[in-house]
Amino acid sequence: MTATLDKQNIIGQPIDRIDGRRKVAGAAPYPSDFDLPGQAHAALISSTVAAGRIARIDRTAAEAAPGVLTVLTFDNAPPLADPPPSALGSTMRRPLRDDRILHYGQHIGIVVANTRAQAVAAARLVEIGYAAEPPVLDIDDPRAEVEQNPFGMESSRGDVPAALAAADVTLDATYTIGAETNSPMGLFTTVASWQGGRLVVHDTTQFPSMVRTALAAMFGVPEQDVRVLIPFLGGGFGAGLRLWSHTVLTTLAARVLDRPVKLVLSRPQMFDSTGHRAASRQRMRLGADRDGHLVAIDHDAIAANGVGDSLPSPIVAGTPVAYACDNVATHERRAHLNIPYTGFMRAPGSVEEHFALESALDELAGRLGIDPVELRLRNYAEVNPASGKPWSSKALRDCLRVGAERFGWAGRDPSPRSTHDGDWLVGQGMAAATFEFYAQPCTVRLVVDRRGHATVRTGATDIGTGTYTIAAQITAELLGLEVDRVRVEIGDTDLPPAPQSGGSGLAGALGAAVQDAANELNARLARLDGRPGESFASLLDRHGLDELSATGHSDLPAAVSGSDVAPAGAFAAAFAEVGVDEELGLVRMRRLVSVIDGGRVFNEKTARSQAIGGAVMGIGMALLEEAAYDPNSGRVANGTFGDYLVPVNADVPDIDVTFVGTPDTFNPTGSKGLGEIGIVSIAPAIANAVHHATGTRIRDLPITLDKLL
Repeated sequence: MTATLDKQNIIGQPIDRIDGRRKVAGAAPYPSDFDLPGQAHAALISSTVAAGRIARIDRTAAEAAPGVLTVLTFDNAPPLADPPPSALGSTMRRPLRDDRILHYGQHIGIVVANTRAQAVAAARLVEIGYAAEPPVLDIDDPRAEVEQNPFGMESSRGDVPAALAAADVTLDATYTIGAETNSPMGLFTTVASWQGGRLVVHDTTQFPSMVRTALAAMFGVPEQDVRVLIPFLGGGFGAGLRLWSHTVLTTLAARVLDRPVKLVLSRPQMFDSTGHRAASRQRMRLGADRDGHLVAIDHDAIAANGVGDSLPSPIVAGTPVAYACDNVATHERRAHLNIPYTGFMRAPGSVEEHFALESALDELAGRLGIDPVELRLRNYAEVNPASGKPWSSKALRDCLRVGAERFGWAGRDPSPRSTHDGDWLVGQGMAAATFEFYAQPCTVRLVVDRRGHATVRTGATDIGTGTYTIAAQITAELLGLEVDRVRVEIGDTDLPPAPQSGGSGLAGALGAAVQDAANELNARLARLDGRPGESFASLLDRHGLDELSATGHSDLPAAVSGSDVAPAGAFAAAFAEVGVDEELGLVRMRRLVSVIDGGRVFNEKTARSQAIGGAVMGIGMALLEEAAYDPNSGRVANGTFGDYLVPVNADVPDIDVTFVGTPDTFNPTGSKGLGEIGIVSIAPAIANAVHHATGTRIRDLPITLDKLL
């Protein structure tokens, strides 16, 4: 019997998270909750200059401080091997490699003591002398190394210069975005212990198998002798998709001392130790005929990156497939600066691209005198513009139509500054989003026992998105069980390998692997000559079996090249209403509608939570968030939650979330991923609403009152 999700009794239902009770009761163990017998505590020594070399280190006072067990710096630490590039393409410059300083806050040593307070106090006693150099902190600094086409994603079709020259209407505008940090509530933590030659690490990561591979290579141990555990993660938003130096240093200290070591980053350290979305600048040139049909798109982007860093997060990759246009060219560069290493932050590259493209389309609509929704519909890509293949599914037209209806877009006066509410100017804006397809191979182990219970095991993680719950729902649906009879075991690299929780690809890959395992399990059960309506418990008991198991695999990327369709990611449209105080320039959100085509939705409640969370982050990107680097020292000047502003309840209006579309035809489960699409169209929708309210076009995020006055 083939297991499919065509008949949905459990899939899609808004059931409560199966791990919810543990979380609200404080019983869900996050990395910082783990303590081991004999554990020591670590604190980092961080650079106080952004560029140069270490000229002198004096550890004497720190080593003599109460409770101190060791102080490790580049000149006394055991050597490590370089880690391999991760499956996501990022690389890492191993810590304590040499005396070179690349950014302010760089980890240049670690202190281990009996208590955390002792370690923190002793770290302040280490004396560091620097041969400092003037840092490179701006993408326009002529000293910056600029890398052209760093990810090989530049593209060209048609004749863009000729099409722009012949266009009836053109737009040439530049859009900039300030640096943002992921800012999860949970402080990143590593607890490392060497147990009889085997390394066991509790780590804040969204990609435990990557951490295992990297640590095994760096410390010269077989991969099967490294175990990474992360049953629960207190938020990541992409920050947990790289191996960070604090994890390596904690593991090194544990090996040197031959005892468990725990390190918890401080809040300021989170700002320079776990990545960020880099500052960027984009030039968007559009050409259209008088009817609003795009004839040319030229998209140029440059963003910052750390010195010597490589992080594949292309900004221009999605532009060629966003709209139907015969002439498209994209260009991309990275400027390497003395800033902390960048990271993957929710929808990396895509949110930057969409802010520029969707803002530019709004400006073009104004010049043409065409409604912004209508302009997008006139340029709707019925097939994938790059490959010419039909999409595996696409309901962006429904996103636009349903969003406009729910928002009341038809009643909008298109003239800027046309609507007032007392002292407030009221504006309405919208934006669309096309997100890329992404997936990686996944393996699960599915076991049914004679009690009629099922267990699904895989090395995936749940970063708060609901992985535990949807894995249970999918398994229950395919095996004909109740959800409370399914146990989910994840967050352990000793389990079958799974991809990272990131890129909006885990749910689809995991669901397809569970479906494959369920098919095999059902086939095995059928061979046991089951009777009509007989339960698993009865069947196994009748045959004297304690359990029956099957392994399932999915490899969606391998199926792309031979597919007759273009695998689609999610699509969305956002409609925003803002109020702007005419005298003070304050911007307040009034309404937000988000309509998403994510294929088959596994759980409406967790999916809605993802969409709301993405929208809240989009509000932060549009109006509040920017990491400020001191122009002289390179220090993150606002590295606390008192200074770096993130949206709070008072900043967030009621968010109306609706799902449209049909199950995707490429993924056997019909899903397309929802983790990131919710943020992609929010910032441009808000920026377009601010323009509609004020008549002032702000092309620089975040939109703060000083830019409006």
